[in-house]
Amino acid sequence: MLEGSGLSVQLRQAGPIPLAVEFDCGEGEMLALIGPSGAGKTTILRTIAGLYRPQLGHIQCGQEVWLDTATSVDLPPYRRRAGMVFQSYALFPHMTALANVTAALGHRPPRERKARARKLLRLVNIEGLEERKPAALSGGQQQRVAVARALARDPAVLLLDEPFSAVDRHQRRRLQRELQDLRTQLKIPILLVTHDLDEAAALADRLCVIDRGETLQTGRAADLLAAPANDRVRNALDLSGESS
Repeated sequence: MLEGSGLSVQLRQAGPIPLAVEFDCGEGEMLALIGPSGAGKTTILRTIAGLYRPQLGHIQCGQEVWLDTATSVDLPPYRRRAGMVFQSYALFPHMTALANVTAALGHRPPRERKARARKLLRLVNIEGLEERKPAALSGGQQQRVAVARALARDPAVLLLDEPFSAVDRHQRRRLQRELQDLRTQLKIPILLVTHDLDEAAALADRLCVIDRGETLQTGRAADLLAAPANDRVRNALDLSGESS
């Protein structure tokens, strides 16, 4: 449904939030950023989206440079084709589900917006609930609306910040299955922030282990579990009690 291209990220700063980040995510790939709370995962997503500016960095999506501190390139958020789903979902409480998604379609002609919003809500299985406001939706339904709103921007990359943290285990499993189904229709890089190793291993093609703002190791879940690069990776994955 959506066409995109690969994402490349390099970020550096000493503080106040330390960053020593380097990774890429290919077209159609899901990369999970995993690590303990406070590791800097959300800051990385916010930086990609243009909501935080590091001291040094380079972010490129396809042929377009979004950030290059060496040449003073720093595209504002509205010029970066990044769809972000926040941990709190950040839906407008006074707007219906349909209006929340329609509000993100300002780049499309007015006559197309409602039809497009309805199509996206069908895509995330919210058909029939379009006129409900967030307070009348379950946590899982709010999450789906947030995903539809992120997709409304026709993003070149999808950023998911702990998207299942506010729902119970049953809803989480269902939403995980739906995300896997949705991936088959998206040909864009997807970054999933989570501290849940099982979730990351089940959903993502590769994992990028992060601790104290630093990328420690990237690879398939099976490879990381079999051969963590060092004790910091082992601890970040909470593998200190496992044998290598």
